[in-house]
Amino acid sequence: MEKRVYNFSAGPANLPLAALEEAQRDLLALPGVGSSVMEISHRSKAFTQIVEQTEANLRTLLAIPDNYHVLLLQGGAQMQFAMVPMNLLRGTGKSADYILTGSWGKKAAQEARTQGDVRVAFDSGDTNYNRLPGPGELDLNPDAAYVHITSNETIQGVQFPEEPNTGDVPLVSDSSSDILCRPIDIERYGILYACAQKNVGPSGVTLVIIRDDLVERSADDLPSMLSYPVQAKGKSLYNTPPTFAIYMVKLVTEWLMREFGGLDKMAEHNRRKAAMLYEAIDQSDGFYAGHALPECRSIMNVAFRLANADLDGPFLDQAAERGLTALKGHRSVGGCRASIYNAMPIEGVEALRDFMIDVRGKN
Repeated sequence: MEKRVYNFSAGPANLPLAALEEAQRDLLALPGVGSSVMEISHRSKAFTQIVEQTEANLRTLLAIPDNYHVLLLQGGAQMQFAMVPMNLLRGTGKSADYILTGSWGKKAAQEARTQGDVRVAFDSGDTNYNRLPGPGELDLNPDAAYVHITSNETIQGVQFPEEPNTGDVPLVSDSSSDILCRPIDIERYGILYACAQKNVGPSGVTLVIIRDDLVERSADDLPSMLSYPVQAKGKSLYNTPPTFAIYMVKLVTEWLMREFGGLDKMAEHNRRKAAMLYEAIDQSDGFYAGHALPECRSIMNVAFRLANADLDGPFLDQAAERGLTALKGHRSVGGCRASIYNAMPIEGVEALRDFMIDVRGKN
């Protein structure tokens, strides 16, 4: 059997080993069903139970109130870049506020402009998105259709420690790369969406948590697949869903509850992992430098660079030789990036930290 490496990919990312092993064990035949989850009807009792249990797990972990729908859709976060303005902005005569703290927020705003008027309430592009808005920097419109944030920018390694105050304007969040990494107050949000392939499951399924009143706001003339009311009425089963991906979300959420008992312990674990790497960066006497300002750092994606860029290639090659893979930074930031989502074990982070210290000592 091929030895597993420590995979620091930004996504699709590593999944909990226990969830993979359970899926492997029951891949040919689900207990009590006799067929693979990839072979059964999405209308069957067996799959309906999988969908219902997956939703129940998510509601428990995130303390989702009854006045929110939980949808398991397709198309990734980038489909939501369009669905949100199609349902909440188009035809309203209002504008939407976008807070830009990285590449994904910028892409979301670009897509929204195809559906209506977009105002940029903050943009840290002048510093290559290394920070969050400071006091008094947010230019919010109290009559906006909604305010959009990206809670964690995967590429730049910038994360909101808490939600911005948007008053009575609904807050919409792309939480693709930090959903389930810590407790959040769902009632602060109108819509929270996340592609699964970071913390929730494999690629192919997208989680959308949406408040009832925002479902009702949608226009009647939208294509069915892009309509929140249609998807909500269908309870994630309007069309054939990504059955295996949803099944994996069920296994991942069960692992999280079983191993950590909830998001409080998960958050402690994640902060501990991130602290190891940031300490190695900060105590390197300039050999390493983090991209994000210290007060804005992500606990999911640690973006850093070596002071001598000529060492980037050897660093990545030697890391791979030690089983530390997918550490190359995004081209817009350069350097390295360690994505340490929920399923990254503490041993993997310790191995990377020790390697970083070793490389610094030798150079």
